[in-house]
Amino acid sequence: MADTQRLDGGPGTTLTGRASPAEALDAAAFDEVVAFTSELIRIDTSNRGGGDCRERPAAEYAAERLAAAGLEPVLLERTPGRTNVVARVAGTDPSAPALLVHGHLDVVPAEAADWSVDPFSGEVRDGVVWGRGAVDMKNMDAMVLAVVRSWARTGTRPRRDLVIAFTADEEDSAVDGSGFLADHHPHLFEGCTEGLSESGAFTLHTGSGRPLYPIAAGERGTAWLKLTARGTTGHGSKPNRANAVTRLAAAVARIGAYEWPLRLTDTVAACITELAALQGLSVDPRAPGCDLGAVLGQLGPAAGLVEATLRNSANPTMLSAGYKLNVIPGQAVAHVDGRTLPGGEAEFAAVLDELTGPDVDWEFHHREVALEAPVDGGTYAVLREAVEHFDPAGRAVPFCMAGGTDAKQFSRLGITGYGYSPLRLPPGFDYWALFHGVDERVPVDALHFGVRVLDRALRNL
Repeated sequence: MADTQRLDGGPGTTLTGRASPAEALDAAAFDEVVAFTSELIRIDTSNRGGGDCRERPAAEYAAERLAAAGLEPVLLERTPGRTNVVARVAGTDPSAPALLVHGHLDVVPAEAADWSVDPFSGEVRDGVVWGRGAVDMKNMDAMVLAVVRSWARTGTRPRRDLVIAFTADEEDSAVDGSGFLADHHPHLFEGCTEGLSESGAFTLHTGSGRPLYPIAAGERGTAWLKLTARGTTGHGSKPNRANAVTRLAAAVARIGAYEWPLRLTDTVAACITELAALQGLSVDPRAPGCDLGAVLGQLGPAAGLVEATLRNSANPTMLSAGYKLNVIPGQAVAHVDGRTLPGGEAEFAAVLDELTGPDVDWEFHHREVALEAPVDGGTYAVLREAVEHFDPAGRAVPFCMAGGTDAKQFSRLGITGYGYSPLRLPPGFDYWALFHGVDERVPVDALHFGVRVLDRALRNL
């Protein structure tokens, strides 16, 4: 980008949009983060599920740029073409615990006919980078590469060892990605106690005039289910009281209509308390008699940060039965996307037993733990300070993700995860809608803000 590209303010920002001497970034970092985002988008790593993906070209791209910064990246595969990259940046304090920064290389598919640009063009137009992965999450991959390469050029070293991991298969089961790394290469993450990755520290405009920056300090667990109903095969013209389709449909309808009870986790309670305080309200959401519905009603658009994480959930998504219209099949199958809050797993299983009833069996198709990270300690304070340093008008708040990330798999190694891929976004820019959405894109200014915040956070951690 041109040297005269201006950013919109924040301490340490010059009129040219370049870093001040107090920062560890050099001018090239701001050009590289844009170029890397665009070039990674051009590498089609669409993950269609069932192993239909090839991340190796993107992994080689990232590894080449890490190697050029003096690092020794390792490429690892469980399945040919499903490539992961891991590298370590030596810190100045060998006694300090290491920090993991990870991002996935795969993306969800995109239907080109639905887009206004080629989804794999990586086009940079009118100050915006367009394409699949612009926010999920090749932008963060590019930020990490740009920061580490800038450190190499300026001779900057973090206090802690920094382990960088670019993973395969996050958009499906992670068995070829973070799951494979955690289970078969744990030595590469030796000493890591905390990790940073996607879906946090982006701007959320709520109409109050004060932008929010939600930092993810929790994730609901994954409970993808397979339901199987069995019955008696027969002619479609005859009565059949043991119809597998009917049994399955009834169970699916019960699951879809079920109202899950409220379950308030520490992260969600902290989020509600802080959001209410910004509205001038003193609220303890766990206090007896607290009308949580009324409180959420006063939070406006910010209530969207917590509404999906107040309960477990189970949404039927797929149905399969039969092979001919006039034949009643002996088996029918459904799949359900279930999500569980920390501490809600036993409740989830008990409810599914009740809702499926005696004629339908259910099992976990894919299962991962729910996560929660401290929001009252030093790590969260550093993450918050870095965001608010570059946007003093903004306020960072903790939140729990409705879905999940690779942090689940890395938690097997005792690594506590935070969602932190910083972006300063203009009003009207709907970050959530672009996740897996049409015309996914990210402003150049947001990427510049992101490398600044990430640099500061990593050095202060």
